[in-house]
Amino acid sequence: MQQYDVIVVGGSFAGLSAAMQLARARRSILLVDAGKPRNRFAAASHGFLGQDGAQPAQIMRDGLTQLSRYSTVDFVHAEALSAEARKEAFVIGLSDGCEVSGRKLILATGVSDELPLPSMIPRWGISVLHCPYCHGYEVRDRRLAVIANAPGAVHQAMILPDWGPTTYYTQGRFEPTEEEAALLLARGVAIDRTAVVELLGPGSDLQTLRLADGREVAAEAVFTAPKTRMASPLAAQLGCTFVEGATGPNIQVDEMQHTSLQGVFAAGDAATSMYNATLASAAGVMAGVAAHRTLVMEEAGAALVPS
Repeated sequence: MQQYDVIVVGGSFAGLSAAMQLARARRSILLVDAGKPRNRFAAASHGFLGQDGAQPAQIMRDGLTQLSRYSTVDFVHAEALSAEARKEAFVIGLSDGCEVSGRKLILATGVSDELPLPSMIPRWGISVLHCPYCHGYEVRDRRLAVIANAPGAVHQAMILPDWGPTTYYTQGRFEPTEEEAALLLARGVAIDRTAVVELLGPGSDLQTLRLADGREVAAEAVFTAPKTRMASPLAAQLGCTFVEGATGPNIQVDEMQHTSLQGVFAAGDAATSMYNATLASAAGVMAGVAAHRTLVMEEAGAALVPS
């Protein structure tokens, strides 16, 4: 079984950015990717400097093309199913039946979204959105709705009027405080305490919201916070510590993206509640640099030990 300096699991923005730093440090890397990034439902990536409006899939293809120019990088298109810490290495079991080994491991495995209404699923990333900074400009001046699904929904509703007229639906669960209600009013946000039960419109388009009392209210884009869960079991299998984030668990990391397990780093959506392409890429850079520094220090320490 070939051993790499670092195995990177996940080939979206965080994983590609981590791999690039290590490739340029002339380290042997294996990038493992199953081809199911969280952003696959979005037609374009926005707010990512130099890539604004580009398709996420194209950004990733360009990243892979650039990485392929480095001779120390290998790629495998497979799902990483298992992870085990063995003596001085991490062994990853792949869906193709192979096992691979790395001295260090970077988890850029992402999260999966669980939407509160079934009618949101075919509209996810198109007319049902999660981030105003990523998608707000594209739905500017339309009738916007926030369907509360997490405590931060009030804050989301408070910033959305910069893009269009906004209604905040509490869903009977996320009632604003008196102070928050005053701030929403000051921002021109309408508050509706009747639950939204269904989104209506042809295909992925949104035209109206059906409420629990039978009303149908016009809306052209919805913002909500999906519940999230780990898209991969690897961090849990290894025993990494998790923390509860805004929408679900995150892998706990320090400022260098090091997890609670020595030699394991994590970056991207699996390790933060701040979901943003630029932030994911930056965290990947940090994880790659930190993994390289760890290798260097270990090798230097070993060289100082008398033979």
